[in-house]
Amino acid sequence: MKSNKTNTLFEWHFWVKWAVPVLLIAAIQLVQLFPFWIEKTYSINWYIQISMVLRNITGWIPFSFGDVIYILFGFSILVSLVRGIILTIKGQLSWARFAAAISTWIRGVMWIYIWFSILWGLNYSRLGIEYQLKLQQEEYCKEEVVALTNQLILKVNDCRRQIKDTVLPKPSVQQIFEAAENNYKTIAVDFPFLAYQIPSVKSSLYSPLGNYFGFTGYYNPFTGEAQVRNDIPRVLIPYIVSHEMAHQLGYASESEANFVGYLSASSSADVYFRYSVYLDMLDYAQGEEIKMFLIDRDINGLKNVFKQNKANLDSLVRKDRKEIREFFYKRKNKISPLVSNVYDQYLKMNKQLAGINSYNEVIGWLLAFEKKQGRL
Repeated sequence: MKSNKTNTLFEWHFWVKWAVPVLLIAAIQLVQLFPFWIEKTYSINWYIQISMVLRNITGWIPFSFGDVIYILFGFSILVSLVRGIILTIKGQLSWARFAAAISTWIRGVMWIYIWFSILWGLNYSRLGIEYQLKLQQEEYCKEEVVALTNQLILKVNDCRRQIKDTVLPKPSVQQIFEAAENNYKTIAVDFPFLAYQIPSVKSSLYSPLGNYFGFTGYYNPFTGEAQVRNDIPRVLIPYIVSHEMAHQLGYASESEANFVGYLSASSSADVYFRYSVYLDMLDYAQGEEIKMFLIDRDINGLKNVFKQNKANLDSLVRKDRKEIREFFYKRKNKISPLVSNVYDQYLKMNKQLAGINSYNEVIGWLLAFEKKQGRL
């Protein structure tokens, strides 16, 4: 009799362990069908409070707490694999034990997804900046992209000429973090929903591995921290920080984070920030030029545009861009493309159908913003 009760209890407990995460995942999938509710209830209310709590917890820590958690998590996986291999070699890994381990790992992955969605992931389904700024992205032609590129060339040239030294300055990473926070305070005057409070931006502990992981910055949704590589050309960091802080504000889409980062950095009184963002936007615009001319199979037109762009760029801008290209070219490897492919699939799974190319979609936001505001 006692044995039957124990079996019944075990079966009930086993059912609950699976039912709770399955039902929660089903609820998350259902909620994602209602972007207006996510925007109004989750993104601008619940998420803002959640993120500020996380940043309050981690912001005072001088190093990336999230990076340490990732290291420990990776170590635990490695230990489990080694233990499994040892048990297999010794012939002690029964099918029941193997099935139990797999079951535990599957539930673990389910709970990671649940917490990821609650802490940040639902922002992938929000209405976002299009709704907040009343922007309307429309299809654009290559002539519009060429015109945008020409405007960005003028802006990047103007900024570079204000930085009179041949060699770009190298403010400390911490100075850049603080300036980025001030920029968001400035832009929040016009766009209150971009108010940024309680900073938690760190140099990544993985900076030396960045060449292999293929990142320059990233957001940790479990700790609320924004991480930035500190070993890349310094002029890139202001815009990267602005982008990652946009993620902290709940803009999960890479194109929207790019655009929000643009709004913040381009409004800065610091010409170094403006130069950083215009350099990046120019890269995206020229990438879009290439794509659109190739779609039209207009190779001669593309060559002419490239020639014109190069002639119009200030010589110091060309020098800076060459140094940036050489930095990354020297660090090319065979692992980074593999990691990029994984990230590409991750983005596609989270409603960014263009995958890693979704970063380039910021061009659509720039054109829509220019049409609405009459300026960049």
